[in-house]
Amino acid sequence: MSTTAFVSPDDIRTLFAQAMSSMYRTEVPLYGTLVDLVAEINDAVLTDNPALADQLDRNDERARLAQERHGAIRVGTAAELATLGRLFAVMGMHPVGYYDLSVAGVPVHSTAFRPRTAAALAHNPFRVFTSLLRLELIEDPALREQAAQILARRHIFTDECLHLIAQAERDGGLEETEARRFVLAALETFRWHSDATVSLDTYHALSKAHRLIADVVSFRGPHINHLTPRTLDIDAAQAGMLARGIDAKAVVEGPPPRKCPILLRQTSFKALEEEVNFPEDGRSDVGTHTARFGEIEQRGLALTPKGRALYDQLLNQARDAGGAGSTGGDYTTRLANAFAAFPDDHDTLRREGLGYYRYALTEAGRADKAAVGYLPAEALIAAGLATADPIVYEDFLPVSAAGIFQSNLGGEEQRAYAAHANREAFEQALGLKVEDEFGIYQRLQDESLAALRG
Repeated sequence: MSTTAFVSPDDIRTLFAQAMSSMYRTEVPLYGTLVDLVAEINDAVLTDNPALADQLDRNDERARLAQERHGAIRVGTAAELATLGRLFAVMGMHPVGYYDLSVAGVPVHSTAFRPRTAAALAHNPFRVFTSLLRLELIEDPALREQAAQILARRHIFTDECLHLIAQAERDGGLEETEARRFVLAALETFRWHSDATVSLDTYHALSKAHRLIADVVSFRGPHINHLTPRTLDIDAAQAGMLARGIDAKAVVEGPPPRKCPILLRQTSFKALEEEVNFPEDGRSDVGTHTARFGEIEQRGLALTPKGRALYDQLLNQARDAGGAGSTGGDYTTRLANAFAAFPDDHDTLRREGLGYYRYALTEAGRADKAAVGYLPAEALIAAGLATADPIVYEDFLPVSAAGIFQSNLGGEEQRAYAAHANREAFEQALGLKVEDEFGIYQRLQDESLAALRG
């Protein structure tokens, strides 16, 4: 019998998230300002709202709040994506959800690598939104072929990283020293490099096709383009950025402010304009590139398919009104008006089957085993024998993600939407099936209901 002491994937994920945050704070100092701002806001919200603090404590969410981050990267080839899938698996992160961002004029499709169980999410919910470039959407065939050749020549993983991934797969895990070596080696894939791999002329040609194409193709690897702390009040965070002179985007992406937050709201500061060296006949041309930015998110209730259908309907209604998209000056008003049709109290959201909830017995419920044994969940809640707390949405919204991408690549919102969803091709490139996020939330809810009777 083996006596090898492997580090848990959850602990490796925590080590990696901490190392990534430290690296990005050094590379993009404004990210550190966002982290500090969010910490101040969260402390104030929890002080002013003891009921929310109790809810977070009940569901093991308060401890994770300070360390919670999501990152985003973009890769260029199927081989890069497949290896990333193996890398993230070492950290207990799995592909959840398929996102077609071409619907909003961004030539990628994506998934989120993240933990899936309640225990893993409570330990550390670190997630990475990972996009694969859609070379087939580059209209110029010569430029498309040139981009493919450039990507085929690069190697975004160190030999040490590849060796340790294979070792973890072969042995079933990594010991502590190996885990720490793995974290350092994996970090190199996400590091920023100010030396491009293409000439300035090639960079401009790629940028003309789409700025995101230039960002993916022109560099040694998929530098992390943002890390995102989670706030409990994104409107306060938006105001706080502006008060500190940070160039925040004009519109918070996602649903409007609500008493019962749903899904995901995101804002960011504009991408940095960074100096880059472009190789040219044995010398370097100096140019600039904009891609890396800072983002803040507020996460709310995970919606059921019924709730998500209503959300999508109302969001489209707000965006399509007058053909103004989300750039018109009255968008905030249009959004609020549209979402007046979405219930904004948890009892209604739960009873109408619009969201997922985590059920737990109260102290009175634990003392009244007889009632718990036969009363339905809603009756238990009405009698004060059980609670139903919102299950946090751990995933992403394609229109919101595209809005963040566009605003930080220097492009205007594209309103000529043309969807090119191809989940099968994405999964083939990844070498894995992408898990359905609704199934995960349903399982979390079902497990909590079963525990009431346990």
